[in-house]
Amino acid sequence: MTSSIVLNATPRADVGKGASRRLRRNNGVPAVLYGAKKEAQSLLLQHHEIIKALENEQIYTQLFNLNIDGENHSVRLRDIQRHAYKPKILHMDFQRVTGTERLHVKVPLHFMNEELSPAVKNGAIVAHQIKEVEIICPAMHIPAFLEVDLSALEVDHIVHLSDLKLPADAVIVSLTHGESHNLPVAAAHIPRAVVEEVEEVEEAPAVPAVVEVAAEEGASEEGKSE
Repeated sequence: MTSSIVLNATPRADVGKGASRRLRRNNGVPAVLYGAKKEAQSLLLQHHEIIKALENEQIYTQLFNLNIDGENHSVRLRDIQRHAYKPKILHMDFQRVTGTERLHVKVPLHFMNEELSPAVKNGAIVAHQIKEVEIICPAMHIPAFLEVDLSALEVDHIVHLSDLKLPADAVIVSLTHGESHNLPVAAAHIPRAVVEEVEEVEEAPAVPAVVEVAAEEGASEEGKSE
């Protein structure tokens, strides 16, 4: 699916490191658009507009519109170069995409209903093993995220990649390599400290108070006899 994100760009003729540095000094971001068996096109985008668009996580997975002088292109973000320590975007790569293509994309996982699970209600800690998964999916059906419903998760149970619900015609790349690649996504376990504390309580011998009283009385009688 195509997201609601729209980025505006203009063609640029001046290319090269010197030209790119000049653009960045004026809050511009050099970029390139390629794909769909067409020539690569050098572009200029505005830094403030990119920063705002990057706040939406869908830009990393979804198709969106790149408006070049009034003409919309369905694209995906292929690469983004950032400054080593400044909050500054240095360069971006976009790929033209048609709706019939099948793409390899990494999609984030959203963990849902964890607090409703029997595991959490019984004191377990839920560990999220991975945060994203790579799938192969038709370009127009790429999900913004995959939902991991943990409402039925029990103590000492594991959610695997094969348990995830996918859009039509989508596959998880790892699972195409065999069952050994069916990795855990989330798992619930009682913390070890709690388990050890319970075991210590169960194993500790119970000494009845009457025995202690009886022992004291016996000691008193022996003292009298002496």
